[in-house]
Amino acid sequence: MFNPGTIIKTGICSYGMSGKLFHAPFLEAHPGFEMSAIVERNRDESRERYPHNTLYRSVEEMLKDESLQLIVVNGPTATHYEQALAVLRAGKHLVMEKPMVLNVKQGEELIALAKQKGLFISVYQNRRYDGDFYAVRDVLDQGIIGDLREMEVRFDRFRPHFSGKMHKEGNLPGAGIVYDLSPHLVDQILQLFGWPLELFADITTMRADVQAPDYFELLLFYPAFRVRLKATCIARESNYAYVLHGMKGSFLQQRSDLQEQQLLAGIKPSLDEWCKPTAGNDGILHTDINGEAVRKETKSTPGNYMAYYEGVYRALTGEGPNPVPAEEALQNIRIIEAAMQSAAEKRVISL
Repeated sequence: MFNPGTIIKTGICSYGMSGKLFHAPFLEAHPGFEMSAIVERNRDESRERYPHNTLYRSVEEMLKDESLQLIVVNGPTATHYEQALAVLRAGKHLVMEKPMVLNVKQGEELIALAKQKGLFISVYQNRRYDGDFYAVRDVLDQGIIGDLREMEVRFDRFRPHFSGKMHKEGNLPGAGIVYDLSPHLVDQILQLFGWPLELFADITTMRADVQAPDYFELLLFYPAFRVRLKATCIARESNYAYVLHGMKGSFLQQRSDLQEQQLLAGIKPSLDEWCKPTAGNDGILHTDINGEAVRKETKSTPGNYMAYYEGVYRALTGEGPNPVPAEEALQNIRIIEAAMQSAAEKRVISL
């Protein structure tokens, strides 16, 4: 697509939290990208930090810029499909914020159009690059707790009242915790274990002033073990985010990655290690090593979301694979659709 060393001119469709924290800082810091354009419909916030960027008032206006080669679609979930469609029709390569789309049909249409036009689609699944997830993956890779039998992954928050954001918590397509958080958890599990056999889901709304679902529990059935995924907005005291039980031992890991906090504080990311490690230990390993019971506290190493954009650059310049192909990200949407069906019908869904 591009020769190695090419500077790829990039535009961002939204300068909300996603644009400010998870895309603009990385595109600005990566030597292979030139962040050239940002869409802000009514504000001028991006001008303070990125004065050299062209400010557009609409995605449609930005797509007329023939110099742009890669576009990041990162607005509200319900806008992803239409904006991605416009990007591909404009002949530009594409990075999409998770969740990719609202339904499988939309995703399949985008994938088919990209293939027809010879264009690139990648989906920003940044939680693959969290330090706490690295720790979990390492424990499983080492087989240190024996054959896995049970795993729970949680994403706990304490937000007891309506945030005021209708696209997040209103009665709108793509709103709610299932579309917001399950793509992170599902993606991690699919990376570790592949496709499950069956699924059961409980999805509901806990808060009286919120319309969209704000609680879910998904039970994924694998041949030899079970995985439970859970998220809630009313957990003032959170649990361990990852709990793994195997035939030799257990591993408990906190959700401790500090990249989001560092980005909020204005720390600039880089290809090298840029995020400080956690202050103390953030995990517990209790297992059998060489015939002896061992229980010890563990400490994860920092993750780096820049690895995603490095992967995108290497893929666009023919030096590596797409870090998150659209086909992989669409599997998360298949799970969401099955979960919605399971919750509505109150039954186990075969996958």
